[in-house]
Amino acid sequence: MKQIYLDYNASTPVAPEVVEEMKPFLTDFYGNPSALHWAGSPVKEKLMFARKQVANLLSCSPEEVIFTSGGSEANNLALKGYFFKNQHKGRHIITSKIEHPAILNPLKFLERLGAEITMVDVDQYGMVSPEDIENSIREDTILITIMHSNNEVGTIQPIDEIEKIARKYDIAFHTDASQSAGKVPLEVDQMNVDMLTIAGHKLYAPKGIGALYLRKGIKVEPLIHGAGHEFGLRAGTENTLLAVGLGKACELAQEYVYDTKLEELTNYFWEQLRDAFGSGVVLNGHEKRRLPNTLNVSFINRVGQDILAAIPLLAASTGSACHSGKVELSPVLREMGVPEHIGMGAIRFSLGRYTAKEDIDQVVTWLKDQI
Repeated sequence: MKQIYLDYNASTPVAPEVVEEMKPFLTDFYGNPSALHWAGSPVKEKLMFARKQVANLLSCSPEEVIFTSGGSEANNLALKGYFFKNQHKGRHIITSKIEHPAILNPLKFLERLGAEITMVDVDQYGMVSPEDIENSIREDTILITIMHSNNEVGTIQPIDEIEKIARKYDIAFHTDASQSAGKVPLEVDQMNVDMLTIAGHKLYAPKGIGALYLRKGIKVEPLIHGAGHEFGLRAGTENTLLAVGLGKACELAQEYVYDTKLEELTNYFWEQLRDAFGSGVVLNGHEKRRLPNTLNVSFINRVGQDILAAIPLLAASTGSACHSGKVELSPVLREMGVPEHIGMGAIRFSLGRYTAKEDIDQVVTWLKDQI
């Protein structure tokens, strides 16, 4: 019996097309892209093309794409970089209580340097209220950072409404779109955000590569100082191998962001679970406004980790933490107000490009045997 992978939100496989695109950069294209000779020039061209591929996915100019080592570094560059460069304007930053640690922990660090952080609540669906954002704005607010979609429950935030609030008060707006890239459209010219984060290993590129969209005119302080790589914002010889991989992945993603097949398969999965378990299974997150591949469900009065442990051929996640033998409720579900007897039974199933209907049927069969 085969293993089944339903943890695409944690990390995607590297697409075969991406692997093929990267292979020459392990053998033939070894020059430094900053070098002006025959070995460096073609590498620079490939790097520029990869940057254009990322820009095409985001509907921005290539000069607004900064390659990073992943989503965490991109978030750190956005938050720390903007604070360091603009703290003379104010020190207040607004975020939500369910952000990824790659947002919350940099903000905790900035608090030690004098930043003041307001974390707004979310509703029972994991949705931020734009009104709460606006009510939190102060004269010294310089930045709003709200994730595009939640990594655990898949709820997509009202970015368009928050953006209008940010523009109204002339406040910079950053969104961590690591989970959204390649799943839903991310056209920054329409979203009108100032900074946006993507992570390669969430959209079929390798781990260790990501990018920050930085709108022209937005100033940030580099985190890594040295030579003038990445438009002077990230020193160090560029990792062309991984940048080419991310570029190809972004090119492929344009074929999938408007495809409904994955959403249909996710909805089919939810229908099968409701047929099998009735009122014993509930959906966590928004029923409609969520990522097309994400299904976070709770099996009432059960422990999600115990269920997964009993199905070793299934890869999925819970979001809960286990310390000293005691399982703790996911912080995201806790902030959503999910009762413990429901939240402890949560499992996040995240589907992907290579998930088949037969996989879903097999997983439902396994779950019936355990619950």
